[in-house]
Amino acid sequence: MEAILPLIIQAVSGMVGGGVAGGMLKQAAMGMLPKLLAGGIGGIAGGSALGSLIGGAAGAATGDAGAAVGGMDIGSLLGQVGGGAVGGGALTGIAGMLLGGNKGE
Repeated sequence: MEAILPLIIQAVSGMVGGGVAGGMLKQAAMGMLPKLLAGGIGGIAGGSALGSLIGGAAGAATGDAGAAVGGMDIGSLLGQVGGGAVGGGALTGIAGMLLGGNKGE
């Protein structure tokens, strides 16, 4: 369960980030399912790549790099959520430009 929980957090936050990015960008004019899929995939990729960087910075900023709530490190959790949202939003924006960029033209 410890190995799958970060992936779930990253995927869900990526879907949220993808939904927000898809709503803000006109070129991301695609259906809800592609936005959620792109957001989830981007969230896992972004959470894996950026999660440790954001998590370490958040822990250092608060001075509680080892603080844990219920066995989870707060800095790591923030890194996974932030990285997932950024990765999901980025991949959704890219997918929207590639897939939905010609709608309406």
